[in-house]
Formats: sequence, structure tokens, C-alpha cells
Amino acid sequence: MDDLQYGTRDKRGNWAPNTPAQPAPIWQRPFSRKKVLAWVPEYLWPWNAFHLATALIWVLFLIPSWQSLATLSIGNFLWLYGLNAVGMFLFLGAFEFFFYVKRKQENRFKYNGKFPADNPSDVFWFKSQNLDNFLRSFFITIPLWTVVEIVMLWAYANTWATWLPWTTHWLWLSFIILISPAIHEIYFFCLHRLIHVPVLYKHIHSVHHNSINPSPWSSLSMHPGEGFPYMAEAWLHLLIPSNPVCAYFTLHSVGFGAVNGHLGFEKFEITENATLDSHAYLHYLHHKYFEVNYGGDGLVPMDKLFGTWHDGTKESDAVMKERFRKKKERMKAKQQGATPAE
Repeated sequence: MDDLQYGTRDKRGNWAPNTPAQPAPIWQRPFSRKKVLAWVPEYLWPWNAFHLATALIWVLFLIPSWQSLATLSIGNFLWLYGLNAVGMFLFLGAFEFFFYVKRKQENRFKYNGKFPADNPSDVFWFKSQNLDNFLRSFFITIPLWTVVEIVMLWAYANTWATWLPWTTHWLWLSFIILISPAIHEIYFFCLHRLIHVPVLYKHIHSVHHNSINPSPWSSLSMHPGEGFPYMAEAWLHLLIPSNPVCAYFTLHSVGFGAVNGHLGFEKFEITENATLDSHAYLHYLHHKYFEVNYGGDGLVPMDKLFGTWHDGTKESDAVMKERFRKKKERMKAKQQGATPAE
């Protein structure tokens, strides 16, 4: 497949789509009902459908009995951690193996033309981004994911949380699932913006941003101070009348769903004529420029509201640079004002 039919490649080998990134059609003006109706299936399939499917599999078949979950135990924790680790290894590993190890489609549709394995760096453990990201994901963030999960299940098992049955509250619970990705966008924007405060960025979020050229293993490569509140979004379901399936939908959306912003490719070639869209561009630009696109993929355009939106165009570059210039001027003026007079 010729990726230059869909975008351009610069002298460094970096690819960018021809079409600027846009928020979800419900926010675009002029409003187009045709665009919204065409977008609805994309909203549901395949990513959100995958998260709902895994939520159902976990609740119906894989988690320990509810009687067992009423008591916190190391055995249950290790079982849940094993499920999460194996699930993520298979899920992330498939993308990593086919597109980063075997390089099935070389660098077609790849935003950054280089591959992390070809660029060792001292900022990573063992000078390897892949090994660093893998170890941080599986031995820091996924255990914290499991802490959030087992406490969530303990709360449901002990009726600390309001557990609504699907048979009588299917409409409300369906609404919760449909709205959960939008809630995630708002939650993620607020958390993400917070950890970009200089002191938190330096000591916490910089660990994740070491991966300027992210790959699937980068998805959950985080400092504990970021990984725990990131996964704890699932606890929002403990504050409202909900259901374990809904809570797991959110938990898996932030766990498995973290891959979307770190795939590194715009499209994956499934067959000669079929591709899978990654929805990774906005977050790739965040890794590239650091102070833009703090939200997700534009489902709720928080970045547009707060002036940090970057759609990949030269116009957005100019706006970003002007914002940086004004920021530097403010910092310089503040420093000069704090300097004692001679």
C-alpha cells in the first residue's frame, strides 16, 4: 500500500497525514449529520467493542468468585495480575512483534521513520527503550492496575459500591458504557495537565516522556505516581450506581486502551486493501512537542477549549511557538522581578 496517497514524508523519513486531525464530528462546525452518522460505527468498533468484550470475559469467566473477592488476599491479587499481564503481553506483543520486530509494513504510515530498537539511549534502563518500557509496564504499572482492580472488586463484593443488575437497569448501564470514553477524555486531560506542572513533570511524568518515539511497549511505561492515578479512574464507578462490567470497561479502556496513543503508525495494513486506523496521531504529537494535546483523540476537545490543540499543521506549529514565546517572556519577567536590585 502506498502511504504517500494518504500523507507526506519529510527528508528525515517522518510521515504525516494529509488531513489535519479533527475532534469528533459532534463538535465540528458546520454540524454535519452525515459525518456524525458515519462516525458512530467507528466510535463503537473496533476499540470500544474490544474493551467491552474483554470486560465481559473477565467478569463472567476469569475473575475469582465474589465470595472469595470479599476478602483481600495475595492469591487473588496474583491471579488477577497474571490475567492482566498475560492479556497485555498478548495484546501489546502482537503489535510489537508484527510491526516493530518483524516490521511487517516497514515504516509505511509510521509517524517517526525510525524504530526505537535502532536508537539506544542512556535515558532508558539498559540503554534500551523497548526493555525499559516493557519492565516499567509489567513490574510497575500493571501491578498498580491490579491494586486498583482488586480494591474495586472488594468494594463490589462487600456492597460498599452500588451494584445495579442489568436486568432492571440495562438502559442506565448502557448509557454509562456509552459515555465512559468521554468521561475518560476529561479525566485524562485533567490528570495529564496536572503532571505537566514542572515539579511533577520532572519527578514523575518525564519517565513516560523519555519515549519521544513511542511504541506499543510505551503504553503503560510510567512512574508509579502517574500509573496509579491513571488506572484509578475505574474507581469513579464506585461513586455512582454502576455495575462491575461497566467498571471493567473503564479499567480496560485505560489499560488496554493506552496503546492507541502509542502505536506509532497511522494505519495498520491488515490486507492489501484493508487497514486499521490507530487514532494515535494526536498523542504522537504530544510526545513530539510535549505541551500540546493533553487529552485523548478529540472525543471531548478539551485541548481546543484550553488552547493546547495541535492538529499537525503548520498553522498549529505557529500557534504553539507563539504560546511558547509568551511563556518564556513571562518566565523571564518573573525572574527579573525576583532579582534583588543592586
